[in-house]
Amino acid sequence: MKLIVKKDSELLQYLYENLDMPKKRIKQYLVHGSVYVDNDKVTQYNYKLVAGMKITIDTNSKRVRKLPFEIVFEDSHLLVVNKPSGLLTIATDKEKERTLYHIVRDYVVSQNSHSRIFIVHRLDRDTSGIVLFAKDEKTKNQLQENWNEYVSLREYTAVVSGHPREKEGQVVQYLKETKTHLVYVSRHEDGKKAITNYSVIRSSKNYSMLKVTIETGRRNQIRVACASRKMPIVGDKKYGSRVKANRLFLHANRLKIYYPVIKKDILFEVSVPREFKKLLDRDVEEG
Repeated sequence: MKLIVKKDSELLQYLYENLDMPKKRIKQYLVHGSVYVDNDKVTQYNYKLVAGMKITIDTNSKRVRKLPFEIVFEDSHLLVVNKPSGLLTIATDKEKERTLYHIVRDYVVSQNSHSRIFIVHRLDRDTSGIVLFAKDEKTKNQLQENWNEYVSLREYTAVVSGHPREKEGQVVQYLKETKTHLVYVSRHEDGKKAITNYSVIRSSKNYSMLKVTIETGRRNQIRVACASRKMPIVGDKKYGSRVKANRLFLHANRLKIYYPVIKKDILFEVSVPREFKKLLDRDVEEG
């Protein structure tokens, strides 16, 4: 099934308005990775469409239990995936079905009805990248209870507006959170300490691509660190970005952790999304 977009809109709403199909079925196609926009697989309900884009729906794959995103690693104890931007890790009061956990659970249960899955850690809804799941409670407890000792590298790639004063540096802050989950920097040491390291990978006229490593795992830590330096992450409306973007330009691309099952460190790594490089390339051409 193919459609040519006639007007700017969001993906789920456009499909609902232009297909003779229940919204629930359209959501299933999205969740299971059967929808493509200009040949790129898209699972985000609110993906921004522009007139002229081509939408393709693979109606034959709706019931196939396969993950609509990359499996980085899988064995009998651990499953590591590359989470797309715009997908919640676990359920909230407002969203219970379209979550990373729900999709991964369906995948493992389709292989074995007695299978179980446990979330080990989370990423923000709008951050993409590496997320770990345990397939048994023992592995999950071992990893969660020793997380800070087991993890030796948490590396992200971010594209920010502007340019840092120094090519590399460290941001040490104390963070607090409002009742609406907005994280801010406290002037006093009464918040949770957050340590964020960065180095510039590449720059263009208006943007910088940063390699970011964190020594603490606070909510929105990288987003706040960048925004506080007046270089918000592209697409981060919550913390001051004014750049129109289809996603948050923050991606968890490397994670090194001690894996107790094999008693060795293991490095998980995924590619940086193509749109990160495209944004800087386009900025160079226009500049």
